[in-house]
This record gives sequence, C-alpha cells and structure tokens, in this order.
Amino acid sequence: MSIRIGILGYGNLGRGVECAVRQNPDMELAAVFTRRDPADVSILTKEAAVCSVSEVEKWKGKIDVMILCGGSATDLPEQTPKYAGIFNVVDSFDTHARIPEHFANVDRAAKEAGTVGIISVGWDPGMFSLNRMYANAILPEGKDDTFWGKGVSQGHSDAIRRIAGVKNAKQYTIPVEAALESVRAGEQPKLTARQKHTRECFVALEDGADPAKVEEEIKTMPNYFADYDTTVHFISEEELLKNHSGIPHGGFVIHSGRTGWEQEHNHVIEYSLKLDSNPEFTASVITAFARAAYRLSQEGQKGCKTVFDIAPAYLSPRSGEELREHLL
Repeated sequence: MSIRIGILGYGNLGRGVECAVRQNPDMELAAVFTRRDPADVSILTKEAAVCSVSEVEKWKGKIDVMILCGGSATDLPEQTPKYAGIFNVVDSFDTHARIPEHFANVDRAAKEAGTVGIISVGWDPGMFSLNRMYANAILPEGKDDTFWGKGVSQGHSDAIRRIAGVKNAKQYTIPVEAALESVRAGEQPKLTARQKHTRECFVALEDGADPAKVEEEIKTMPNYFADYDTTVHFISEEELLKNHSGIPHGGFVIHSGRTGWEQEHNHVIEYSLKLDSNPEFTASVITAFARAAYRLSQEGQKGCKTVFDIAPAYLSPRSGEELREHLL
C-alpha cells in the first residue's frame, strides 16, 4: 500500500513536494489543499484532488501524512499544531529562535491526537542541523562554521522589493572565500557577519525612482544589509527575469576539531550543498521525512520529532537488508 500524501499550500514548496512524491514509488499524492479557489489551481498529478483548505477535516483517515508548505512567520505556528490534531504532519519551520516553542505546541497537539509531527525539516534547519550534531558528537573539542550561498535569499529579496521605487529584485548571499579557506584549514578564526558573507543585489526600478536613494536604503537596512559589504546593480526588469529567475542556493557546514592527549591532531569535517532549486531540494528532504512520520505512526509512536530523533533507515524506501548490502 502506498503512503497517501496530502499537500497543504501549493506555492514553490508545494509544487516541489508534488514532484518529489512522483519520484518515490511507495507514495501517492492524494490531495492538494489551497486557500485559493481550487478551480484556479492547476496541479501536475491528474489522479489527485484539489480542495479548499476548508475541506481538510473531511480527509481524516484518507491521508497518511500531511505535508505543510506554508511560511514560518505566520502560517506554520498555527497550522502545524492544528493539523497535527488530525493527521501525521511534516513542516519546514525555519525560525531558529522559535523552534523550542513550536516543538512544544506541536508535541502537545500530536500527543493528544495520537499522531506524529516532524518539524523544521529541510536543509537548514534539517540536513545542516544533522551534520552539525554528528560533527559535535565526534569531535567535541571543536568549532562549527556555517556558510550560506552562493544563492538567492528569498527573505532579503523580498525586503528590497518593499522599498519605495523598487519594481523587482533578487539578492544573492555569497561566502567570503578567504574566510571559507581559513575555516577549511582548521584555523578556527573568529569571524564577524561581514567577514563571512557578502550580499549582491540586482534591482529593477520603477520609472522615476532615484537609484542613489534606493541604494542607500538597501545598504543601511538593519538586520538585512547594514552589517555586510553589499553591492547593488541596477538592471532592467527584462534582464532580471532573463538572468535571475531561478532560486538556487546551498552552503557549507564545516566543523574543525582536535584529537589526541594533547589535542595535537587537527581534523576538518565538511558538508556542502549546491542547489539549482532551493524549494525543490527542501521539498525532497521533507518528502523523505514524511516516510519516517508514517513508519513511526505505524509503530504506535506519537508526539513531535525533529531530524535528530529519526533513525536514518526510516527515511529510505529500501529494506534493512538492502541498505546493509548496498550502502553500509
């Protein structure tokens, strides 16, 4: 029997989940739920239903895992606990400072309902989190450094688009090569935000907008650009759409540590990602963890989990025998 998947929210992430489900032969997409008029939402899976969010509760018992594809700012803090009361759920909540609070809310709802909720699944938090944990467990006398990019920051791009006079914009986060090489060499440098990353902005202006004023507003924006060396390029919207329409991303988790009685030997652990599509890769990670949620539920487990709590074998469609034979 296939694992019946539901998708709540059909933006970039939801479309990525639909594609990922197609690549997993033990899964099938049962339904997509949207806040828009279902008649206006066209999906790729012909056998799946498109329904209004208001109809979600009618699908209880017909969906094994609901994958929640809303945003972390306002959607997931409400949606994940709510729908954990009905289904096994997985989300990509990525507001790091609020993860403990979110975990507690989902854990309470899932335990009451007897369901499994897996939160903060993706590449950071998610795969990067796992690699930080493994590295710290193996080399406890060490230091973590995480670099993001080169890639599009959707939040920073949106912040630029909200500036008066900006028609459209994309912002790239770029690791500083000298900092990256120093960390890779095991030097354990103490780096500021400015020393680790630069920001490059491509901006299309409204007619009559003042480029100097917009550039100054970008470069001095607190929490986004003020603490970084930022370059702003003004281009036409046509060029922006032609050359900057994708959503690539990636990055590096590097842990340098020491072993030996006198800590005389240095070691560096590095995990890296180079992603053509941030949402599609995130969706693929979430879909693998949906399998884990289903398996845990079948075993009678309940409550909230994170990537730290899931045994790797639960992510794979292969049997234990196949994993031991081919991957161990």
